[in-house]
Amino acid sequence: MILFWLVPNAPDIIVLLTLALALYLVVIEMREMQPRMHWKWWGWWLSLVFLTHFIGYLALRGYAVYRRWNQARA
Repeated sequence: MILFWLVPNAPDIIVLLTLALALYLVVIEMREMQPRMHWKWWGWWLSLVFLTHFIGYLALRGYAVYRRWNQARA
């Protein structure tokens, strides 16, 4: 999130990289669990991380549109 404040026109690649990093960290955490998790739990956790990041991304996009709209009115 700090990158969006530091770089005003941050490319969408930053969002994809943070999502990939979050999914990678989830996989690392799940591999270390004992006993091994069932594949359904793997899918559940990965989809939860993906969906929460997607909602956050949509909220960020909405904020950017709102900010541009207010700047255009001023």
